[in-house]
Amino acid sequence: MSEGLKELYIDELKDLYNAENQLMKALPKMAKAASSGELRQGFEKHLQQTMGHAQRLEKIFHALGENPKGKTCKAMQGLVEEGAETMKEDLEGSLMDAALIGAAQRVEHYEIAAYGTVCAFAKTLGETDHVSLLTETLQEEKETDQKLTELAQDINAQANAGKKEREPQAHPGKKKPGQAA
Repeated sequence: MSEGLKELYIDELKDLYNAENQLMKALPKMAKAASSGELRQGFEKHLQQTMGHAQRLEKIFHALGENPKGKTCKAMQGLVEEGAETMKEDLEGSLMDAALIGAAQRVEHYEIAAYGTVCAFAKTLGETDHVSLLTETLQEEKETDQKLTELAQDINAQANAGKKEREPQAHPGKKKPGQAA
């Protein structure tokens, strides 16, 4: 077993552990900002899953005799900051929900990539117990992404319909681009 790959594996696991902990702080804020009950419930459910993801990582660290702490996941930090900026914008209702889904999917795609990487490392290192735990988390991340995609279909349509309804009142008497004078 290559010590270089094992060290890289542990480093990536620490990165993911920190990412999951950052997400545990961000998800309640996202749930609070959501106007859709279904989206709010989705964020709350994913918070519970995220806690489970961190616990699975802790099991792996325990088996490796390693401490999970000591690394900051800068990618998740940036994604969480972008999500926080989104929540500060002057968006309401389904438009805010559409923006929250976009922020959440960027997080999910990062996690899918990261868990795919550590799964591959664990397989190469012969860590079959780890592969099982990491694959379970990877599958949950993919399911969350799919659920967000499904929610986005209705929410994006609502956000678009809301924009069309507001447009005439927002700019009375103003010509639309391309409209004859």
